[in-house]
Amino acid sequence: MKRFTHRNESFTCAHCGAEVPAAARTCRNHCPFCLYSLHLDVFPGDRAADCGGLMAPVRVTYHSKKGYQIVHRCERCGHESVNIAALDDPVQPDSLDALMALMRRG
Repeated sequence: MKRFTHRNESFTCAHCGAEVPAAARTCRNHCPFCLYSLHLDVFPGDRAADCGGLMAPVRVTYHSKKGYQIVHRCERCGHESVNIAALDDPVQPDSLDALMALMRRG
């Protein structure tokens, strides 16, 4: 089974309503303003999840090769996933203020 489907699309954030552009260097999977996501995938980009719930950012981890990662938890079913923070995206980087606030919280 394919574990990654390249899908980089613009979208309207279901949490804050911001218009989110596609990322320049990677696949955008969360809002760069509020850091929320949607539970759409089983594997990244496959759109195979039946849930569709809001994925709240719950904490930040750091990986020596991937950098800062946002841990999301689905508010509907509790599923957790990890997404790389896009702090260096030239189109629309993730909000450093939102990331720092999340780090202080968790």
